Amino acid sequence: MTWLILSVILWGLIHSVMASLTFRAKLTNWLGAGGMRFYRLFFNIFSVITLVPVLWLAKVLPDSMLYTIQRPWFYLMLFGQALAAIVEVVGLFQTDVWEFAGLRQIISPRVEDESRLVVKGLYQYMRHPLYTFGLLFIWLTPVMSANMLVLYISMTVYILIGAHFEERKLLREFGEDYARYKENTPMLLPRLK
Repeated sequence: MTWLILSVILWGLIHSVMASLTFRAKLTNWLGAGGMRFYRLFFNIFSVITLVPVLWLAKVLPDSMLYTIQRPWFYLMLFGQALAAIVEVVGLFQTDVWEFAGLRQIISPRVEDESRLVVKGLYQYMRHPLYTFGLLFIWLTPVMSANMLVLYISMTVYILIGAHFEERKLLREFGEDYARYKENTPMLLPRLK
């Protein structure tokens, strides 16, 4: 279990450093604006590829089954996971899924970063719906092993800590607009601040 926790910490550190404005600024100086067109796509691919060993460890390390939810709750949880996945996709499209994936930057490069603050759709109810529904998806797993529990707890802690750092980054990026948005819109759960 220690290796699994350490692997999530290492993955989280690498992911966080690569997502930071400081890292991106240094990379922009090195690659230039033209090279940065490919950064978001590379970042996403790299994040997925480096998550594979973490998931592999969860699979191959000694494990024990904790529980299996019985029917009909089993199917209700699967339905909840399907809804969470659908809402995730909706949230991605509301923030421009092509830009999120890094494809828009390659197809139609811009000289300056023209990120926009999305405050409509799901984002009018909570600032981080992708985190909320991602967490719902993992925690609605109807079959839980010890390794999965450790992985889910570690990823939840990472997401909550990461949300704090992302909030700071968004405040620097969008300034007063984000401060007002933050004041009026809860972080993860609708109507809770």
